[in-house]
Amino acid sequence: MKLLAIVLALLVEQVRPLSVERWVHAPLSRLADACARRFYAGRSGSAVFVWLAFVGGSSLATLALYWLLWSVQPVLAFGFNLFVLYLTLGFRHESHYFTDIHLALGMGELSRARQLLGQWRGESYSDATDTEVARLAIEEALLAAHRNVFGVMFWFVVLPGPAGAVAYRLSDFLVRRWRKASGGSEPSALDRFARRAFSVLDWAPARLTAVSFAIVGNFEDAILCWRTQAALWADPSSGIVLASGGGALGLKLGLPIRQSGSLLERPELGAGEEVRVESMQGAIGLLWRALLMCLLMLALGSLVVWVAP
Repeated sequence: MKLLAIVLALLVEQVRPLSVERWVHAPLSRLADACARRFYAGRSGSAVFVWLAFVGGSSLATLALYWLLWSVQPVLAFGFNLFVLYLTLGFRHESHYFTDIHLALGMGELSRARQLLGQWRGESYSDATDTEVARLAIEEALLAAHRNVFGVMFWFVVLPGPAGAVAYRLSDFLVRRWRKASGGSEPSALDRFARRAFSVLDWAPARLTAVSFAIVGNFEDAILCWRTQAALWADPSSGIVLASGGGALGLKLGLPIRQSGSLLERPELGAGEEVRVESMQGAIGLLWRALLMCLLMLALGSLVVWVAP
């Protein structure tokens, strides 16, 4: 049943993409701010209460509603699973940026591609070359697919009902929310704890995503890059995903970039060729192959459980 819910949610989301900013991020921002006003007192301990109230409270409420619907009618519980997955799962949540950037670069509209990349990543890339824009778009696409698809799928399957999907996506949302609130200043206690909590939730999904990229891409290079490069990245989980993705694609990711008027030093991830505009299509192919493989594994697992005595 969980596999069917995932497949249907992905299909519905492809046919009718959700306006995430309006229907998800805006109400979640209000709820997160309300939790912060109620529980946050500027200390690490109070940051834990904010996280538990927002992520834990929402996940428990989701689980309770799921169990209630299941006790009334399992079909209602299945419909609730599908609805929650539609809100939390999907390639289309951020892929429109990637598609538009790819189209702009293909038409030689570098300034528009820079603008779109800046809107996507929340930085300025007015001096970035077309190669840098393409490389950053591929990096962001790999991470977005991991957060919006593979990580959500993992926790949806592991925990009962849709509670896992909700916990993972809300935890990721808080990281982005408090990082944006901190800006370039010293991270707040809220920001620091949100990052630590998400790193715990993302430990297993990041590694499974990396393995998926390796299986459907260049396995040897993906594993080698994962083992030797991921720890060099500022965020270890993101480093695992990007290093494996770059190795699987045979592309060099990371590297210094021009961002917000300055040169940002970054380690090299991946191996092989320099990124070109044409490389963006290969990244999309890798993501779809990885998704299909994960769905196939879930189908085989469901079949084993169903036929087991």
